[in-house]
Amino acid sequence: MHPALWVSKTGLDAQQTNISTISNNLANASTVGYKKSRAVFEDLFYQNINQPGGQSSQNTELPSGLMLGAGSKVVATQKIHTPGNAQTTTNS
Repeated sequence: MHPALWVSKTGLDAQQTNISTISNNLANASTVGYKKSRAVFEDLFYQNINQPGGQSSQNTELPSGLMLGAGSKVVATQKIHTPGNAQTTTNS
């Protein structure tokens, strides 16, 4: 697969997981005791094309270099444990 398409695919896969997590949060918003989740993302490896401080042409240096990323991925779905609103019941 072409590298640019691979990067796009990994981003779309990660965003699909994020949308699914948000949809699950919305579907359970009124469920008593439900704790919402959040997708946690991570960059995949970077490829160094030009090193920082390396020569770009005759007498010029690259101050920051050139790095190409390989995409992103979801590494976890994290539960958010914030206290919710107190529920008044008729129980003694």
